[in-house]
Amino acid sequence: MKNKTKNIRPKEIVDLLEVQYGKAIWKRRHEPLDELILTILSQHTSDINSERAFKMLMDEFGDMDTVLKAEIPEIEKAIKSAGLFRIKAARIKNVLNYIFNEIGSLNIEFLADLSMKDAKKWLTDIDGIGPKTAAIVLCFSFGMPAIPVDTHVYRLSKRLGLIGPKITADAAHDLLERIVDQNMIFQFHVYLINHGRNICKAVRPRCKSCVLSDKCPSRVF
Repeated sequence: MKNKTKNIRPKEIVDLLEVQYGKAIWKRRHEPLDELILTILSQHTSDINSERAFKMLMDEFGDMDTVLKAEIPEIEKAIKSAGLFRIKAARIKNVLNYIFNEIGSLNIEFLADLSMKDAKKWLTDIDGIGPKTAAIVLCFSFGMPAIPVDTHVYRLSKRLGLIGPKITADAAHDLLERIVDQNMIFQFHVYLINHGRNICKAVRPRCKSCVLSDKCPSRVF
């Protein structure tokens, strides 16, 4: 039996989850290019594996300029712990080549001076960089109001009625960024990930322990 209550508003979600998880405060996590490469490494693997692969990449080459000059098999060897390392090595090489050919260096700090729309387009124009990867870089390196829609954010947004059941994860980025106040987008993202990992799980969500359950249209009794 599902609850037929009215959909909860994003501000209510943030307010209730802040009480449960504590206030999320933005600070730069990594330099922009490092964040971009680490995000590529994180695809289809755990944070532990991707962080290990990034460390090994830096231990092997020292900096991204040296990675740019390396051959793909050399990059593959350094990032084996990331899984799908052949695909990721080719993608990393392609991304670095694209950036260098476009701006003559690997410094992408200039994205901070662009509008979020333009910065997102610049990143997603790179082959292999989708809305989620672009949003991660813009959110965590620049503090822009971009929402990276990972599996948790996507699942919870559908269950809470913020997006329709047929909306794709890629389309959800722009939709959620329009309905969530930009001043709380970072908190919204962080709280939904925490809640998805701890309470609103993909299988057997813990609805009885959920602080959002009273207003959740997908609550299962």
